[in-house]
Amino acid sequence: MTLALGATAPDFEAETTQGPIRFHEWIGDSWAVLFSHPKAYTPICTTELGYMARIEPEFTRRGVKIIGLSVDAADENQGWSQDILETQGIAPNYPIIADSDLKVAKLYGMLPAETEGGSDGRTAADNQTVRNVFVIGPDKKVKLILVYPMTTGRNFDEVLRVIDSLQLTAKYKVATPAQWQQGDKVIIAGSVSNEQAKELFGEWEEPKPYIRIVPQPS
Repeated sequence: MTLALGATAPDFEAETTQGPIRFHEWIGDSWAVLFSHPKAYTPICTTELGYMARIEPEFTRRGVKIIGLSVDAADENQGWSQDILETQGIAPNYPIIADSDLKVAKLYGMLPAETEGGSDGRTAADNQTVRNVFVIGPDKKVKLILVYPMTTGRNFDEVLRVIDSLQLTAKYKVATPAQWQQGDKVIIAGSVSNEQAKELFGEWEEPKPYIRIVPQPS
């Protein structure tokens, strides 16, 4: 299957480095970030898992849970966590899903559904498409999908920026422009009429009738 924005994130049960979970139950009323890896003990992923551990408090502050996934057995991920601690100075402080049967990778469209067998004998190159970031809302809908190649480490500061935008635009009838950062001006959503906009925002800048700019609401 191919997941699309707005689709319900598939639920599943899995073993993790912090014990068994049912995904939707684990998310609860929070936002969630699921980010996947093609193999344990790979260099770029090692840096990513370490960086996510370092900025985990920023996700917590936003009401977001983070969870990793690796196409390996649980003991492999436990051993890898020790390597991450030694090389990155911090170990993952969030669960890592053991997807040794490839169930979640296939459920989320990261590997073809017809892929046979499990992780044994498969290389990172075989699993190179398992390099996604999914942001999932409290409603269990997929809000963002990012796909990265194995040679490019992911920018998780950008994921935080997008979450700020998603949470803002879920609360107010606005959208965020290119390069937007927390506190910057925003654009009134196109679904809002001028009459409604006057009630909600009062005045606005209007370089073009379809671009209505206001301070970020709070």
